[in-house]
Amino acid sequence: MKEEIELIKEGKRLDGRGFDELRRIKIEVGVLKRADGSCYLELGDNKVMAAVYGPREMHPRHAQDAKMAVIKFRYNMAPFSTDDRKRPGPDRRSVEISKVCREAFDPVIIRELYPKMGIEVYVELLQSDAGTRTAGINAASIALADAGIPMKDLVSSIAVGKINGEVVLDLNAAEDNNGEADMPIAMIARTNTITALQMDGRMTQEEFGRGLKLAMGACHQIYELQRAALITRYNQNYESKREEK
Repeated sequence: MKEEIELIKEGKRLDGRGFDELRRIKIEVGVLKRADGSCYLELGDNKVMAAVYGPREMHPRHAQDAKMAVIKFRYNMAPFSTDDRKRPGPDRRSVEISKVCREAFDPVIIRELYPKMGIEVYVELLQSDAGTRTAGINAASIALADAGIPMKDLVSSIAVGKINGEVVLDLNAAEDNNGEADMPIAMIARTNTITALQMDGRMTQEEFGRGLKLAMGACHQIYELQRAALITRYNQNYESKREEK
């Protein structure tokens, strides 16, 4: 039986956060010149780079869809991103996360505008501290918007979990490794439409409801940060073009 590790002391988590607090978030848009859209994002100690290329002609041609664009999503953890050096290249976990992340964007990307075209999304984890797929989805959403890909809205993502019997928001690595449950969620914040949800561990129905409420509130906060970062980027582009004139 797994020994329970104390992750809560005097009503606070070990990193000093309350049960409903996000880790620090930092966002920079347009950091890669050769990508059509890009984003660097930090969520706690997670450091993520996302790049988007396209829409462009889909290769190989037999993979084209005559009615809509094909989305390719590649999530990868750099070998130096974890304490234990990871073997380079895709593994079973990264392939599964790539699929989940791509499906999180299916309801928002307007693929019908680009038949026979491809849109490629690359998410590279430079440093990992739990919640990597949620950080990757948030960064990819901004990179897609930066690339001008038509979307119905941004996608925002966060994880909730259960540690020492308490439902908490945005687990760090110690909580994720030693907690009782982890539930990553992606959603369209303005309409509270869930586009991806996974569960590892167990929660009661009441705990699930509390966790979902925490995640929705956090996704609204993240959406505002995503939106503010994009507005800053567009204002900088506008000012630079004015100066060129």
